[in-house]
Amino acid sequence: MKPVLTDNPRSIQQKNQSVYDNLWAGAWLLEADNFNTWPLIQRLLGDSQARLEIAPGLRPRLPTRGTHFVDISRFALSKLSEKGGKTVQSSVCALPFADNSFDLVCALDIIEHVEDDHAAMREIARVAKTGAVVILSTPLHPSWWTQFDDFVGHYRRYEPERIRSLLKEYGLNVSKSAVFGMKPRSSGLANFGMWFLKKQPKRALWWYNRLFPHIARKQKALELEDGLIDMTNIGEIFMVCKKAR
Repeated sequence: MKPVLTDNPRSIQQKNQSVYDNLWAGAWLLEADNFNTWPLIQRLLGDSQARLEIAPGLRPRLPTRGTHFVDISRFALSKLSEKGGKTVQSSVCALPFADNSFDLVCALDIIEHVEDDHAAMREIARVAKTGAVVILSTPLHPSWWTQFDDFVGHYRRYEPERIRSLLKEYGLNVSKSAVFGMKPRSSGLANFGMWFLKKQPKRALWWYNRLFPHIARKQKALELEDGLIDMTNIGEIFMVCKKAR
């Protein structure tokens, strides 16, 4: 199935640049230990001497100090650098690192933002060492597309079979996975949020940046299961992978 595309006439990269520069310009850094991914990350850090996180904005899931960060937002990179991150402005499709550079690579909610997801996956796999842990997440089911996907710069939502195909093609074996995401339980709340973003975007982003830290701390624990879980009726998948080759 073809991806569901945003109807914005600008390129998807330009749209993402605009959305996230506006978002991060008024935000502050929220460290990794505020998220439900932190218990997992803590367990992985001992074996992960060289770490890379791709496009975290100001919501990194890896510890800031000593981690390499790639992002398109100069605002995010500046604040990550202030806290000891090793930063460079670039795209996931052109990572400025040598082959086999990292023991741990984290790319949460990234591949759905780029037109050429093969280039993105190829680069992620290229810079990961054989045996490295690669953490990925992405939204599922093109038929579940909403205005929110368009607003935040998504290029696609994935069919489960396409996820399986990409992982296999780039030598990534899923060791654990979980349902992921922070979508409001109430559709009415989600609809109000979209209305607010469309009618008063600056004010909506101001409120988002102030409420998000409290929302993040109230996330339920990440319920990881062995292998790749059934993706039939879930909106987003979180995957812990091992690079096989």
